[in-house]
Amino acid sequence: MTLFRPCIDLHNGRVKQIVGGSLTDDGQGLRTNFETDRPAREFAEMYQRDGLKGGHVIQLGPGNRDAAIGALEAFPGGLQLGGGITPENADEYLAHGASHVIVTSYLFPGAQFSQENLDKMVDAVGKERLVIDLSCRRHGDSWVVAMNRWQTPTDMAISHTVLERLSAYCDEFLVHAADVEGRCRGIDEDLVAHLGAWGKIPVTYAGGATSLDDLRLVDKISGGKVDLTIGSALDIFGGRTARYVECAAFNDQPRR
Repeated sequence: MTLFRPCIDLHNGRVKQIVGGSLTDDGQGLRTNFETDRPAREFAEMYQRDGLKGGHVIQLGPGNRDAAIGALEAFPGGLQLGGGITPENADEYLAHGASHVIVTSYLFPGAQFSQENLDKMVDAVGKERLVIDLSCRRHGDSWVVAMNRWQTPTDMAISHTVLERLSAYCDEFLVHAADVEGRCRGIDEDLVAHLGAWGKIPVTYAGGATSLDDLRLVDKISGGKVDLTIGSALDIFGGRTARYVECAAFNDQPRR
């Protein structure tokens, strides 16, 4: 059964919603849909109150540690933490209450997948507390994992073979569709169907969702095997087409 998974995206210590792929090292061209002075912990407290476990906190660049830790401590065991995760710093975030750590760039030094680095991550935190982020960009008929704030394509395409192999090392996958992230123009239905057709461990998809109807759509086309994060479209992030209270209530609705 598809679930609504909440998020907290952090940039320079503030909760923001950013158009996918617009965040570069020099900050030129950054497009922001939303930002607020409300601390990240307030969003975490809201998610805890509404029983929304399994959401993710993503640090988009440096300067986010304190805000991230504030959110994790406000909802112990309820949120995953990603952004700049390595074997050396993962334990700190787990100690502050993260249920899992999310890793991407560390697994792709020089944009090339490293089994050695994946083994180090598993040794550091354990398979059961690791989420592998396979956020990607479309490349022809496939999707290529992108790192470095979705700017740099790697050597890995998201095939069912890859999902099968990597699932032996993690508890979940997180997949942002960077081409549609933050644009509120609809999900990448082909990618959701591709993920759902495999669907052997939990997978959360993010990117382009606009309304409660997208939760129903993801449930249908993934066979209930893919969860959905809605960001910029949510009213709590300044959006106009998705009400947070309705999305939170979706998880309690009987289906099939």
